Amino acid sequence: MNITLNNKLAVVTGGTRGIGHAIAHALNQAGADVIVTGTKLTSSLSFDHQYYAVDFSSEQSTQKFATYISEQQPDILINNAGINIINSFAEVKLDDFNSIYQVNVVAPFLLCRAVISGMRAKNWGRIVNVSSILGKVGKAGRASYSASKFAIDGMTAALAAEVAPYGILANCVAPGFIETDLTKQILGEKNMADIVKQIPAGRLGQPKDIASFVLWSVSLENTYISGQNIAIDGGFTRV
Repeated sequence: MNITLNNKLAVVTGGTRGIGHAIAHALNQAGADVIVTGTKLTSSLSFDHQYYAVDFSSEQSTQKFATYISEQQPDILINNAGINIINSFAEVKLDDFNSIYQVNVVAPFLLCRAVISGMRAKNWGRIVNVSSILGKVGKAGRASYSASKFAIDGMTAALAAEVAPYGILANCVAPGFIETDLTKQILGEKNMADIVKQIPAGRLGQPKDIASFVLWSVSLENTYISGQNIAIDGGFTRV
């Protein structure tokens, strides 16, 4: 299947590494013009893109970027930027909980709200909010993160119900254990090997596994899937 996104403008938050990078690159390869956000002042990405440095933990920075993309009127929005702080439930600091919620829920909410008007005017739009399998199942030490990812799922479902009559499809994708530098840093080699034994597919996912599905879901090929939270996890959450 040859997917083309010529003359489409896409926004990918957190698009400088890992899953976000793979998604942004896939959209670019399909012909879309891509706006990528990151936390550094400049971008080192090798493909054509516009770059915008955003601190999504800051409401002011997020609102400024939301105003910018509202003016640009993108056809596609991928909310991928996120943070995770691991701690036992009893030791979670309220400031950390609020920071995770700000980046993982409030920022996507503000960006979704910013693009809806332009998409409605075109009677076409695609929104993908990157959740996690920890927005489907719980795991010790991830209370704050799981709360944010369950929240983004509910928000996306409600959004999808509102905007579907205007040709806008909104979904979540829930990546499982994906082989990125961040995953290696958090889990370590031994824990990664133990996790692989629990995955029916027998391997960790790759960023391109997520990017391939996201590319299809925001393309003209997808005309009916909306309001869903699709786990891409090698079968992990179904066993």
